Order: sequence, then C-alpha cells, then structure tokens
Amino acid sequence: MPGVAIVTDTACDLPTELKQKHCIHAVPLIVRFGTDEYLECDLPLDEFWSRAESAPPYPGTSQPSVGMFQQAFAQYVDQGKDVICIAVTSKHSGTYNSASAAAQQFPGQVTVFDSLSLTLVQGYYAIRAAEAAAEGNNVERIVALLESLRDRTHFFFALDTIEYLRRGGRADQVMPLLDRVVRVLNIKPLLNVIEGQITPVGACRSRDGAMRRMQDEVARYGPAEMLFALHSRLPGEVDGLTQALAERLDFPVERMMVGEIGPVLSCHAGPRVIGAAGAVELAIDEGTIRLER
Repeated sequence: MPGVAIVTDTACDLPTELKQKHCIHAVPLIVRFGTDEYLECDLPLDEFWSRAESAPPYPGTSQPSVGMFQQAFAQYVDQGKDVICIAVTSKHSGTYNSASAAAQQFPGQVTVFDSLSLTLVQGYYAIRAAEAAAEGNNVERIVALLESLRDRTHFFFALDTIEYLRRGGRADQVMPLLDRVVRVLNIKPLLNVIEGQITPVGACRSRDGAMRRMQDEVARYGPAEMLFALHSRLPGEVDGLTQALAERLDFPVERMMVGEIGPVLSCHAGPRVIGAAGAVELAIDEGTIRLER
C-alpha cells in the first residue's frame, strides 16, 4: 500500500472511474442556485445546465469547508499515511485556503499543493501524483514532480460569452479589457492560465479561429507528455480539436485527456467553452485516458 494518499477537489473534473482507479479522494465544491445548494459530485451536469439556462437564479459556487478537508485528511492520517492535497488554483478559488487551514490540524502529515490550474490539468496532476505514490515515492519527491509538471504545462481556452465570468466575480482584474474586446470588436477572447491567473492572450473572430490559435500556442512549446482538450457543451467540436492536436504534435490520440468541464467551473466559464493544454516532455507509461461525464 502506498505511504502517501492523494486528495484533490472536484474542480479537477476527473470521472469516478479514474478517481477509483488511482485511489484519488476528491473533496466536493459547492454549487448554489439561490438558496439551493448542491455538492458538485451530487449535481449531474445535464441537470446543472437545465437550471443554469433557465436562470435566474444564476449559479454560484463556494469552496469546501475546512471541516470537509479535515475529514478527508483524517481518514488517511489515521492509517499512518502522509497526505498530498492538490487544490484548484488559489488565484480564483478559496479552496486552497480551506485545505491549508485544515492541514494545520495535522502538522507534518498533510501537504497542500497549489495546482495553479484547474479542470483536466489539475486532474492530471492528481493522477501523476497517485502514480508516483504507488511507485513508493515519498512526499518530497512527489511534490518535486508536481512542481516540475506545473512549470511545464500551458493551458489556453476560448469563451463564447463573458457574462458567466462577470457574474462569478473571479476575474475582475481582466474584465475591463475583456469588456472592450468583446463589446467593441465582437470577437471571442482567447485566455491563458499563467501562474494560476486567467490572462487574455488574444482574440479570434470565430471558434474555428480560436481552435487554430490554441493549436499554435500548444505546439510551439514542443513535444508533449500529455495533451488535453476540454469543452462545455461542445462534444463534436472538441473531437475535431482532439484530432487536430494529436496530428499536430504527433501524439497518440487515444492517450489524450479529453472531457467536459464540470458544474463548478461552468458557473464561471459558461457554455460553449473550448480549451487545449499541453504538458511538455516527460516520459509516460502506457495508458489511455478518455474522460466522459
């Protein structure tokens, strides 16, 4: 049995079968519609979108409580294990702070790692950490792997609308620029996740143009150990992006991480999001990861 347990949060968007396969515990974030609250893991994606599209009330989110993280950590500490918790970016969520506060109850036994990312990229970090733990690596080695991986990952996405981002209040620093770009020029903003912050990197006239630009951005960093394609309500278009990325970087399409973002991130990104990311150059063992929600 591994001596290190891996905990994350549901912003990682990993499906149940992958979490079970890699023994990853995901603490749920919370989705709200007015006074109604749901644990993200208990809210089917189709039900979320049915409610979101009939808003108001508009959807909102909150981080897990300190107690939820304490409960997750305690079960592994009681087994004599160390814990690494991989949190969604602290730049746009209080989840990292909740996990860090909970970790103080277990001095020297729980390490909280800020992914500075989200969705499938965060989920991949959790998978790689779980694989390293299963191979017998200690906390220090796994954290070093995560830091290296975080430094070598580049993540781009295009929004169809900025209204969800505006209502969520998690990107207030970039909203004035996005407002000018979208309202005046009527184009799609292309965004990057840089050190955990959502940052504008360009704009495109169409979603096809955005996908081509994302391919260019990911490809310019060179060979990838993993490629990612993600979407919100665009299953057909993400298939095209998946194939194009795989061909562009000569990467086995069946090994790519492909999936739809979950309710929490959809609250802020909205529908018809398309995104691509690449983790540069690290030898990967065999394995096919295809995400379906």
